[in-house]
Amino acid sequence: MKRILTIAGSDSGGGAGIQADLKTFLSLGCYGASAITALTAQNTIGVYGISSTAPRFVENQIRVVLEDIGADVIKLGMLFNVEIIETVSKVLGDFPDIPVVLDPVMVSQLGHPLLEPVAIAALRDLLLPRALVITPNLDEARFLAGDLDIEELALKLLDMGPQAVLIRAGHLNPKLFLGAQDYLLRAGAPKGVFLGNHWVDTRNTHGRGCTLSAAIASYLARGLELSDAILEAQRYLTELLSTGTNVKIGFGTSPVCHSFFRN
Repeated sequence: MKRILTIAGSDSGGGAGIQADLKTFLSLGCYGASAITALTAQNTIGVYGISSTAPRFVENQIRVVLEDIGADVIKLGMLFNVEIIETVSKVLGDFPDIPVVLDPVMVSQLGHPLLEPVAIAALRDLLLPRALVITPNLDEARFLAGDLDIEELALKLLDMGPQAVLIRAGHLNPKLFLGAQDYLLRAGAPKGVFLGNHWVDTRNTHGRGCTLSAAIASYLARGLELSDAILEAQRYLTELLSTGTNVKIGFGTSPVCHSFFRN
C-alpha cells in the first residue's frame, strides 16, 4: 500500500483541504495520513473562521506519522502562517528523500485568504526549493512571482528552486484562455508544454485544486513519472467533474464528487 502524508488545513464542509486529499488518496488506491495545520469553519458558501494549529503540534503530527507509517510522497496544502511554514520546512529537512507536491494554497475559491500575506515570502523561500512540483493556479503563481504571462511565470517560479512547475489554468473559461489547459515547465527542459484536458461545464468545483494536486501525489506514489502522473491526475479530475456535474451539495459552489471515480 502506497502511503501519502498530507499537511494542510481542514475544510469542515468536506470539499477541499485535508478532506479532499484523503478522499482522493483512497479512491486512487493509496493510504492517506494527515497533519492538520488549521481548522476552518466553511461550507459551500464561504469561509467563516480559521483557527491555526500550534506549530509545535503540527511538527508532532508530522513526525509521529513519518517515524511509524512513513510516506512515499508528501503533499502540502494550506499552511496559513510563517511559523507553520518554518516548522514544516524544518521537519522536511529531516526527511530529504521523500518527494513533495506543493499546492501553494493562498485564497479560497470564494476569495477568503487562507495564507497570511506576510507568509508568502516564507513559502517561496523555504518550501519551493524542497518541492518536486508546485501546482499554483494562475492567481497564486502571480502572488508568488508577479503579474506576468503564464510562460514567464513558470520560468520565474522554476528559478525559485522546485524541480517542476505546473500552473493550473484549467479553471478558466476555455473561450477566454487556451481551453482547459495547464502549463508544465520542468528543470532542464528547453521550454514548457501545455497539457490539455476536456472542459467540463459544472458548478461542482469546490476543492478542484486540492484534488488535482492530491491525485498527482497519488500517481507519483504509485510509481508514475511526473508528466504521466499529471496527465492521469487531469483525467481523474475531469472524470469527477463530468460524472458528478448534476449532484447538488449545499447552496453554494458544490464540491468535487470523489465517489464517482472507478479506478
